[in-house]
Amino acid sequence: MDHITFLVVVVIATALAFDFTNGFHDTANAMATSIATGALRPRTAVLISGVLNVVGAFLSTEVARTISGGLVDDALVTPGMVFAGLVGAVLWNLLTWLLGLPSSSSHALFGGLIGAVWAGAGASGVHVEKVVEKVLIPAAASPVVAGTAALLATRLALRVTARAREDAVADGFRRGQIATASLVSLAHGTNDAQKTMGVITLTLISAGALHRDAGPPLWVVAAAGLAIGLGTYLGGWRIIRTMGKGLAEIRAPQGFAAETASTTVILTSAHLGFALSTTQVAAGSVLGAGLGGRPARVRWNVAGRMLLAWLVTLPAAALLGGGSASVVEHGGTLGTTAVALAAGGLALVIVLLARRNPVGAHDVNDDQPLAEPAGTGTPV
Repeated sequence: MDHITFLVVVVIATALAFDFTNGFHDTANAMATSIATGALRPRTAVLISGVLNVVGAFLSTEVARTISGGLVDDALVTPGMVFAGLVGAVLWNLLTWLLGLPSSSSHALFGGLIGAVWAGAGASGVHVEKVVEKVLIPAAASPVVAGTAALLATRLALRVTARAREDAVADGFRRGQIATASLVSLAHGTNDAQKTMGVITLTLISAGALHRDAGPPLWVVAAAGLAIGLGTYLGGWRIIRTMGKGLAEIRAPQGFAAETASTTVILTSAHLGFALSTTQVAAGSVLGAGLGGRPARVRWNVAGRMLLAWLVTLPAAALLGGGSASVVEHGGTLGTTAVALAAGGLALVIVLLARRNPVGAHDVNDDQPLAEPAGTGTPV
């Protein structure tokens, strides 16, 4: 217990706070399409998703090992750097949640951590080749793979059911969505909760409480799973509305196809240790399902804003993490306190701004502006 200093406790608490924001920021990944099609009631959906996120956290630790011993040099990392990186990730998550943008919580975490380590330990503290291999390449490939799979699955589903009654088809696929949305939730817990596990494990290694190359202890797995599960149950209604109603016009067959594609990509990557963004996978699947519809209806302006958020998330979080690390590493306890107070103040401002225009379970399915047929730009 000598290694568990006050700063380590603060870092662990901040990591779990990030995990909580990750939960409500990413609820849309699993449940937006099921809520949009009416397969699940909003409150029921987030309850199921929260429980399965907790279960999923216990299924694998490969992604956690990638973060704790792959992206940065744990021999050069200090608990202060990890704290600074988490501050950058939490603030970016809250900002994009306020804007209703389904940006990547994962890339916010990676960016914050990379920026903090770079500022605190120099470029040698970051394993750039691992960042490219485990983060950037999957980030580029995963939404394309998921989107293509969802498009093909949607076309197949529509072709197979072309002669069936529309109401029977919709009812059948809504039932199927309960299973597929549940699988996405399980996959999300398996993938995303591990990122917080990895950060806490990295902190314990840097403090000397765990040996290098150690995996996350059971209490870390349990704490990360519970934090993301609670955040998921809170429901990130702003992003759920964007993903379910704002990006594309989704009916039950398309929702089923999107969720099936997301589950396959996320679970496969988690098994291989790729720390990809479940948000990008889910959004790619929704976009592919929208393009696979007849007619294909996608809101390209929303897709463009989302793509812009994806591109800036990692560098923006890196700047926030790097700036925080500069203060923490040079200011000691006083610097850490200043960063914590400043971050808490900014978080409070964002929450208060969100309350001026709230979105909840009661209006998450309010109609968005009509979609445009893909490639025409003409309202329908």
